[in-house]
Amino acid sequence: MNTPKQTKSTNLNLLNFKNVSIRTFWITSISFFMCFFAWFGIVPFMPDVVKDLGLTPDQKWNSIILAVSGTVFARLLIGKLCDKYGPRKCYTWLLILGAIPVILCGLVQTPLQFLICRLFIGFIGASFVITQVHTSLMFAPNIVGTANATSAGWGNLGGGANRLGMPLIAAAVVSFGVADAEAWRYSMVIAGIICFLMGIVYHFFTQDTPEGNISDLRAAGKTIETKKDQVKFLTVLKDYRIWILFVVYAASFGIELTVYGTMDDYLQNTFQLERLTAGNIVLSFALMNIFARTLGGFFGDKFGKLKGLRGRVLFLSFILTLQGIMLVTFSSTTSITIGIVFLILFSLSVQMAEGATFSVVPFINKKAIGAVSGIVGAGGNVGAFLAALLLKSKSAVAEKAAIAANQGLGEDVINSAQAAASSAAVSQGYLVIGCIVVITGAVALAIKFSKEDEKIADTELKQSLGKLAPVNS
Repeated sequence: MNTPKQTKSTNLNLLNFKNVSIRTFWITSISFFMCFFAWFGIVPFMPDVVKDLGLTPDQKWNSIILAVSGTVFARLLIGKLCDKYGPRKCYTWLLILGAIPVILCGLVQTPLQFLICRLFIGFIGASFVITQVHTSLMFAPNIVGTANATSAGWGNLGGGANRLGMPLIAAAVVSFGVADAEAWRYSMVIAGIICFLMGIVYHFFTQDTPEGNISDLRAAGKTIETKKDQVKFLTVLKDYRIWILFVVYAASFGIELTVYGTMDDYLQNTFQLERLTAGNIVLSFALMNIFARTLGGFFGDKFGKLKGLRGRVLFLSFILTLQGIMLVTFSSTTSITIGIVFLILFSLSVQMAEGATFSVVPFINKKAIGAVSGIVGAGGNVGAFLAALLLKSKSAVAEKAAIAANQGLGEDVINSAQAAASSAAVSQGYLVIGCIVVITGAVALAIKFSKEDEKIADTELKQSLGKLAPVNS
C-alpha cells in the first residue's frame, strides 16, 4: 500500500519545538554559532598572543591566512561525506574532533604550534556546509532559502559575537584567580569544551531527514535524495553553474571573512579609534547576521515565486553588485560618520548576497546537495584566502616603504608611519576587491536553468504551498 511521503516543513515556526525540522534548525544553528565562535575566538586576544608568543607581523598575517585555508579542503570533503553518511553523523564528528585543536590552541608555547592550531581550527568552518545540507533536507522549496539563510546567518553571528563573548569568558576566569596574561588560554579551552558538548547534543537530538536517519532509511530500502550513487562527483564538477556560485560565494562570504580579520586594525589606523570602539563596530557588523542573511534568502524565495529559478539568479546578481559598490565607496571615505554608514550598507548587502547564494544552491542538483554545498562553501574560503594575500602583500610593501622613509626618526615615528601606510594599503585593497565583486555580480547572470528544471521547481513550489497534492511513494 502506498503511504504519503513525509513532507518537509513548509514554514519557519521557530517555537514549534516538537517539529523535527524546527528542532534541527535550532540545534544546527547553535552548533554553527559555536563553531564560528571558536574559529575566530582568538581574534580579540591577538595583542596578548603576539606578546606572549612573540609573533612577528608576518606570522600574524599567516595565522589569518591559515585560519581560512584549512576550511577550503574541509568544505570540499564534508559535502561528499554528508551525501554518504548524512549530516547528523558528519556534524557530530566535526564538533567532537574540531574541539581538539581549539583546546590545544590554549596550550601552545611557540609560534609554530600556534600556526598549526590555527590551520586545523579552520576545519570547523566546514560546519557551514553541513548546516546548509541539513536545512535543505528539512525544509520545502517555498521556505528553504529563508531557512538556509537564517541558520547560516545566526551561525555566522558567532564570528563577531566572540568580540564580546571571549573577553567575558576571560574576565570570568580572571575572577577565579587566573592571571590576565593567561586568560586567553583558558578561554580557548572553554570554547573547545563547549564545541565537544554540542557534538554530543547533535548526535542524540537531531536526525538526517524528516523521515529519519539516512542509515535507517537505507536499511529499510527507502530512496533518499542524497543517495551516493545517484550522481557521480565528477558529474557534479562538470556543471559550470557550481563554479559560478563558487566565485560568487568567494566574493560575498570570502570578503566578509576578510573584513572580520582586518577591520579592527583598519578602523583604528584610519580613523584613530580606540581598540574597544573599533571592536564594537565590528561586533555590530556581525550582529546584522541576525536578520541580514535571512533577508537575502527571503527575497531569493520571493523572486523565486515571482520569476521562477531565474528570479533567484536576478536577485543574487543585483545584491552582489550593490555589495561591491558599497565596499568601493567605503574604501574611499575619510569621515568616520560616512564610513560607518557605508560599512553598515556593505554589511547588509554582503550578508544578503550570502543568503541569496544559498537560495539558489538547493536547485542546482537536488541529488547531490552535499557536494554542491561543499564546493560552493569552499569558494567562500578561497575568496578569503586570496583577499587576505592581496591585503598582506599591499601592506607589507607599504610598511617597508614607510620604514625606509622614516629611518632614524625614532621608534614611535616609524610605528606611526607603518600604521598609516598599512591603512592606505588596505584601503586600496578594499577598492580593488569591491571592483572585482561588481564584476562578479554581472557574471552571476550567466547561471541558467533548463525549462525542465523550471517546471520541476514550479511543481514543487505549488506542492509546498498546498496548491498541488504531494507525490506518493
